[in-house]
Amino acid sequence: MKGIRGISQLSRRCYAATRKGQSLVQPLAGLKLSQGAANSCQDVHVTKLPSGLVIASLENYSPVSKIGVFVRAGCRYETPENVGVAHLLRLAASLTTKGASALRICRGVEAVGGSMSVTATRENMVYSVDCLRDDIDTVMEYLINVTTAPEFRSWEVSDLTPRVKMDKALAAQSPQNAVLESLHAAAYKNALSNSLYCPDHMVGNIHSEQMHQYVQDNFTSARMALVGLGVDHAVLRQVGEQFLNIRSGLGTTGAMSQYRGGELRQQNSNSLLHCALVSQSAIIGSPEALAFSVLQHILGAGPHIKRGSNTTSKLTQGVSKATSDPFDVSAFNASYSDSGLFGVYTICQSAAAGDVIKAAVAQVKAVADGAVTAADLTQAKNKLKAHYLMSLESPEGLIDDMGSQALSGGVYLTPDTVTKNIDNVSLTDVANAAKKFVSGKKTMASSGNLVKTPFIDEI
Repeated sequence: MKGIRGISQLSRRCYAATRKGQSLVQPLAGLKLSQGAANSCQDVHVTKLPSGLVIASLENYSPVSKIGVFVRAGCRYETPENVGVAHLLRLAASLTTKGASALRICRGVEAVGGSMSVTATRENMVYSVDCLRDDIDTVMEYLINVTTAPEFRSWEVSDLTPRVKMDKALAAQSPQNAVLESLHAAAYKNALSNSLYCPDHMVGNIHSEQMHQYVQDNFTSARMALVGLGVDHAVLRQVGEQFLNIRSGLGTTGAMSQYRGGELRQQNSNSLLHCALVSQSAIIGSPEALAFSVLQHILGAGPHIKRGSNTTSKLTQGVSKATSDPFDVSAFNASYSDSGLFGVYTICQSAAAGDVIKAAVAQVKAVADGAVTAADLTQAKNKLKAHYLMSLESPEGLIDDMGSQALSGGVYLTPDTVTKNIDNVSLTDVANAAKKFVSGKKTMASSGNLVKTPFIDEI
């Protein structure tokens, strides 16, 4: 593929003619729709192409459009030979492609006031652009270049080494980040154990050929989703059909994550001790995962007030009886396509580590034994629904929700459906989730002065 052009030749957005003289506040005013379709053109539309590419869009009539390409190519798909390549791939998004130089991409996006970013989780990579909707043709050209036609010139890849080191250094400054990385490394034998960052022994040793091979294996149409806000679905589908039908097949499927449990301890001179204690939970999108989410909000998902202490949570109330020292404790919950982790995350003075961790675990055991009322359950459901719905208020949260669902299942569950599923969670479901944590094999990661920190078999 040499030079991707032709985005400007796509048909003009169909709303352009009908929008004249109408307020953006009431985009449907004066239009006669068929019965039962009053809001149909403002619903999320999902289309799965024969190639496996999923197109999802929401025409919200915003003056700013946001488009993202979601790719199932996170660090969990790395192998021992190329571990760390996903980190470099994330940094290489601004490099020269087969259709545009790095300078042209930078100047072209900035010239229209747009922005381009790349984010990554352990499972997915997300390339996204923001721009005024009238400039979407221009910005889309660069997005397609970056995702389908990277060049990875050897000297440009070599120049990424200082940025890799800087990323790692900044990540190491965060105790939370260090604990979560250690937690996944201890919890799994493979796949999800891979770090989001390039390991030390691979810094400077990943070459352009490895990056090309990783893209070849993982950037296939069946592993992609094209998602847009403030764009017509027909236009987005036309872009997908014309430019993202790049390679057929499922690509590298990757190994199933094998949960093993274990412990990693990082001794240092920090005055505060960070500790996460978890066991295996449920895969994302399952009814059991919803039960764990409700359980998280019963125990306490963290303060919702700036610099608040979350004094109403069961974890905070239980731990406060065990120590008078300052602390912070919350329930930890993470779900993936083939596994999940649930437990407690504590921050406290090193001398109080044992009391705080054991008191937090005791609160989960109390829930498993039935110490939850119907009022507690209702309150937790309301908190979870509020948290979910508020996340959809921002374009970033909405497009992430649309893209994640489209990529994992090729469908989109509406907020009404999700909230109804939350309401269906029962006290028995929550108790069973708590019992699974209590009886499950534990994983523990801690960082700080560990003199008073109990080992995993002592909790």
